[in-house]
Amino acid sequence: MTTRILVPTGALGISFSEEAFARGVAAKPDIICVDGGSTDSGPFYLGTGTSKYSRAATKEEWRRLMIAREEAGVPLVIGTCGTCGADAAVDWMLSITQELAEELGQNVKIAALYSSQMTRVVQTALQDGRIAPLSPAPDISDEALLRTENIVALAGAEQINAALATGADIVLCGRATDTAIVSALPLKRGEHAGAAWHGAKIAECGALCSTDPTSGVILLEVDEDGFTVEPLGEGARCTPHSVSAHMLYENSDPFILYEPGGHLDVSGARYEALDERRVRVTGSEWVPSNRYTVKLEGARVGGYQTTIMAILRDEHYVANAREWVDKLHAFVCDQIEKRMGLAASEYDLEFRLIGIDGALGALESKPSAPAEVGVLGIITASDPETSSEIAKLINPYVLHYPLTRDEELPTFAFPFSPAHSDRGPLYEFCLNHVMVLNEPMDAFRLSVTEAGHG
Repeated sequence: MTTRILVPTGALGISFSEEAFARGVAAKPDIICVDGGSTDSGPFYLGTGTSKYSRAATKEEWRRLMIAREEAGVPLVIGTCGTCGADAAVDWMLSITQELAEELGQNVKIAALYSSQMTRVVQTALQDGRIAPLSPAPDISDEALLRTENIVALAGAEQINAALATGADIVLCGRATDTAIVSALPLKRGEHAGAAWHGAKIAECGALCSTDPTSGVILLEVDEDGFTVEPLGEGARCTPHSVSAHMLYENSDPFILYEPGGHLDVSGARYEALDERRVRVTGSEWVPSNRYTVKLEGARVGGYQTTIMAILRDEHYVANAREWVDKLHAFVCDQIEKRMGLAASEYDLEFRLIGIDGALGALESKPSAPAEVGVLGIITASDPETSSEIAKLINPYVLHYPLTRDEELPTFAFPFSPAHSDRGPLYEFCLNHVMVLNEPMDAFRLSVTEAGHG
């Protein structure tokens, strides 16, 4: 038996080729799978339970996938709905699906898999010794868990298959591993377990495993011995190098990948080019664990931020921007202590020099000679009033502070009025742990609904 999985793109909301996708649908896949989220964009989305992608873009792409699902007559599965996979993000995706079912005149059965965790349940697991840290992981306690805004568990193939077992046309998953949505059906159908997981890892981000990463669409075939992967974009090719290299994508080990219930070992995998486009992989192994664990992710408010920005254009200040900003920092910190009574430990003030070392700071190894420099001040405090007050206090110095005592008072440029922007709560990840479950569905919930013209 062979299971064909069509992956239209690495993430819903970033677009894909209509022509390549049509070729995939014509190949008669057994399932269409797409990822909907990630932690790549930071903790804000989990903290707020919202999506980073626009609703309009998500709906437009989801419309195309729902039309294709109807044409192919196969299940459509999305993992980690709404970037973060929290329950609110699943419900957001459910509302889009219900709207589209009405607009398209489709009658669909929808299974929603919820991954959010109740704080008291996680506290109990911690007390029972069923939670262990990954590396790196912050210390956790009952009090720390109470301050966590959202906690999600990452679903594996077992939970996805529980959703598919409802007979759903569309499965909307909360937080899930990127590979789980792709590996689930071939595992359910008895294909080679190592091939199912390895193929899922290769196909998870669409054409990223090909010579044209932006082309999007991938067709994966998993069978009882291995898997074959083919990009469907015009001119895109998979090679043994591009396929094998993808094991290092978002994974620190090129041979081992941990998932709920075990790990994938590809140290014995063999990669063979079948032709100019397709690669065949055999020899991957799935190693079951003696306990079933799921990863936990959590986000909490770590403070409140305000930003302020000025542009240095004067050659003297551009050439000495680092020296100037270091002196400015020391001066304004002294002013904050004198005027607001705040010790340095009660807030954080950072200046980033955009155009010089804005990304890497002290780690920057490529000196540059820009015509202008953006000075971005980032203030973090325990409450929004304090961060905003600090920004207002330092405003005149960011605009006028001189490099030396004997020179004229400079004036720089503020690109906005007011010069500061209150960014609101700053979220931080606070869980990178695994939780032991007695049964795979213990930390998850399923809800099945009908949508469309009844």
